[in-house]
Amino acid sequence: MSQFGGGKSPGDGVNESPGGDIGDGFLDTRFDTLFTETTDGTDTTDDNEPEGDGMATFIQDGDAVDYSPSADVAAGEVVVQGDLVGVAKTPIATGTLGSLATRGVFDFAKAAGGAISAGAVLYWDSSNGVATTTASGNKRIGKAVAAAAAADTTVRGLLAP
Repeated sequence: MSQFGGGKSPGDGVNESPGGDIGDGFLDTRFDTLFTETTDGTDTTDDNEPEGDGMATFIQDGDAVDYSPSADVAAGEVVVQGDLVGVAKTPIATGTLGSLATRGVFDFAKAAGGAISAGAVLYWDSSNGVATTTASGNKRIGKAVAAAAAADTTVRGLLAP
């Protein structure tokens, strides 16, 4: 038996994947599902767009999303679109395609007066343009990655959807 508990030895044809004996046959099934080669060597993998079959097509990692503003956006400006909050890493002119960071660590302007502990959930107060720990009426932006004293004007936060 192989060290993985499958066939008798590597290369015996039992539970083999393209990389060798894996022991449970799972990768064999997944590999066969994802890639099928005919006897003449042609690839029969379906590379077409999804057609209502419950599948999705990967577009990008999502660390940034495209954004075309109706007014100029300054670098560092927090942009709220419904429940999606992003930060412009560079200036974006009106009507031009730019991008908003949707993940990353940023120093956000902080609401005056309250201390924020590391790990606290942060919300964006669009009316005042500051991060706060008050959920009511604000959009969640992530978590504080460092404590901020009451007198601090910024809080370092992990922007995360």
